[in-house]
Amino acid sequence: MALASIQSMVNISGRDKVYVAALPFQAKTEPAHSVTLALHKLHLWDLQHFLVIIKTSLPPSNSQASVFDFQPEDPEDVFALALAALPGRSVPGTLLRRTMKRLPKQRCWFVGSSKGDSLDIALKFNDTWGTDWKMGIHDCRIYANGLVECLTGEKRVLERLRRRTPWLL
Repeated sequence: MALASIQSMVNISGRDKVYVAALPFQAKTEPAHSVTLALHKLHLWDLQHFLVIIKTSLPPSNSQASVFDFQPEDPEDVFALALAALPGRSVPGTLLRRTMKRLPKQRCWFVGSSKGDSLDIALKFNDTWGTDWKMGIHDCRIYANGLVECLTGEKRVLERLRRRTPWLL
């Protein structure tokens, strides 16, 4: 009974922490590997992969964070991704959820606290998210902005981070 009261208070106070991280696109095979490595060195904001990290305040998850993101089913298919950049074109996408033991040390920003049960909110958001990946229209940036808005109420969080991070174009 006491644990339920504590969980209720934590969820009401919204103490689950929400982060956004920007990671380089990664590819293991050539020529995609060389292309993604070169693009990463340019620090171009629009060529980063964005994901949302939720660090819940309840044990036992104090030691792990949940990561949510959206990407093409085959992120190494350079030709399919180029096709998806054309107006009206898309490629199949996939929603990912995994855990990580610690937050990234670079390109990871605290963006706020959750308004409620963050994992439940994220799962419900994913249930409504379409999986056709369209570059710049329905991609990881749009996903991160939408999920953060559902979790914290902040709209267009990536625009705020971009203005606040001048070294990352």
